[in-house]
Amino acid sequence: MSSSAKKTAADLRSARWFAPNDLRSFGHRSRLMQMGLAPEDWEGRPVIGILNTWSELNPCHAHFRERAADVKKGVYQAGGFPVELPALSVDESFTKPSSMLYRNLLAMETEEQIRSHPLDGVVLMGGCDKTTPALIMGALTAKVPMIFLPAGPMLRGNYAGRTLGSGSDAWKYWDERRAGNISDAEWVGIEGGIARSYGHCMTMGTASTMTAIAEAMGLCLPGGSSIPAADAGHIRMAAACGRRIVDMVWEDQTPDRVVTPAAIRNAAIVAMATGCSTNAVVHLLAMAGRARVDFSLDDLDALGRVTPLIANIRPSGTGYLMEDFYYAGGLRALMAELAERLDLSVITVSGQSLGETLEGAEVYNDDVIRPLSNPVYHEGSLAVLRGNLCPDGAVIKPAACDERFYVHEGPALVFDSYPEMKAAVEDESLDVTPDHVMVLRNVGPLGGPGFPEWGMLPIPKALIKQGHRDMLRISDARMSGTSYGACVLHVAPEAYIGGPLALLRNGDPVRMDIPARKLDMLVDEAELERRRNEWTAPKARFERGYGWMFAQHVSQADKGCDFDFLTSDFGEPAGEPDIF
Repeated sequence: MSSSAKKTAADLRSARWFAPNDLRSFGHRSRLMQMGLAPEDWEGRPVIGILNTWSELNPCHAHFRERAADVKKGVYQAGGFPVELPALSVDESFTKPSSMLYRNLLAMETEEQIRSHPLDGVVLMGGCDKTTPALIMGALTAKVPMIFLPAGPMLRGNYAGRTLGSGSDAWKYWDERRAGNISDAEWVGIEGGIARSYGHCMTMGTASTMTAIAEAMGLCLPGGSSIPAADAGHIRMAAACGRRIVDMVWEDQTPDRVVTPAAIRNAAIVAMATGCSTNAVVHLLAMAGRARVDFSLDDLDALGRVTPLIANIRPSGTGYLMEDFYYAGGLRALMAELAERLDLSVITVSGQSLGETLEGAEVYNDDVIRPLSNPVYHEGSLAVLRGNLCPDGAVIKPAACDERFYVHEGPALVFDSYPEMKAAVEDESLDVTPDHVMVLRNVGPLGGPGFPEWGMLPIPKALIKQGHRDMLRISDARMSGTSYGACVLHVAPEAYIGGPLALLRNGDPVRMDIPARKLDMLVDEAELERRRNEWTAPKARFERGYGWMFAQHVSQADKGCDFDFLTSDFGEPAGEPDIF
């Protein structure tokens, strides 16, 4: 037991299940004994839940069965009693129509798993894009001590001596394939080389972004988010999570002591400095909401304007990947560079302040982790746009697109569905120029359904053959964090519910001004009002089940897409369950 313990064995939450001398607790104890356990396994020991999002359809978490065993080892070493519970995997690769549809389902499952079981503390095992925010959202509401164990990035991709980055190079080589520049044999070689170990995407995509945010928020062991999944250090980190959560239980270090307004602000600053995924916006807003921290799109944009991008990692950087970032010093080194901008007094799950966890951190390659005096980009990763196309906001990643699009005006080329757009871009006779503004709508939280990652619209084949590789694209969808280009995303409110994007027509002039944070269709208000009166709502996507519940209760992108009934507006979460 930690020397700073505040709890006794009698104070443990699990004691409500196992300690009383009554018939109900007899049943609990006898069922443990049914599994071959003895009182020595649980008496006076914190029960540690290991929420494992392993699945045979989640390659990012392929190593989690072994890592769960490593966590258990650490729990036993510290005198706890580990129990592993499966949780919805929400894999990014195979879940359709969008893994985002199920983020809130995993968050609900996490909250209810914790609340309904005799758990004193939890280790959350995640990493693939939606698992990190979902697990944290649920655990924040459940309010027991928790620590996040990140899956870790996979190793660098490789083909024919070329370094490949997951996602980013998929888009790049697919365009070359469409242009006829890559053979069948080369394409198969790229397929086999782009993801060659377990672990999540090794670019600064959504997975790496969200685990970095979790660490910057104080929810990971120091440096934990940077360790490659295949590195032996990842095994040691997993065991350390098991040991630390036991002490956290005795210390009563609940999430509200860690996830404070200052911690959320730290996380946003670190996200901007890493070249974060645009998906960071919707997830950070949702996590802040669960922590009851007032944090908005405008707060993110304000931090983005003054936070330089210093992690030179694809897709915003010029060529390095997460493995290089780890060797260069990892997130601790990056946060040390940002120290003057962070609140170093905040407490972390390590039991130390953020400042204490950064002591001794060094940058070993200052081209991978740049000093503030030599950033990759002078502002942060993201910018929030507003205008008559997106009165509630839209998001773009300026560092990942060509500067010629920072101020751009062109005619709209509008598509109402992904199949319509997909067919059109393969038509080499499509009437399109590099100045056109491609628009895909009805693909937001409700329209998608589930807010799919369709926002990196393919460049029309006619332009690809002319040598063009970027153009201004707008949608109410998200895009993969590994994507790049002049893509405006998360347009709110979405077209499917009658947002202004629904009123745009082919040929309408569209103007974007990133420095001024503006995005407008140059159509007079009288004409827009006429179109608004003509608009009719589309047919509902779902008539039953989880999809129906999602459609009835999900918020728009600018609010984090959480369910309304899970926000603080609906009162306090349920307390401890009755045990009769």
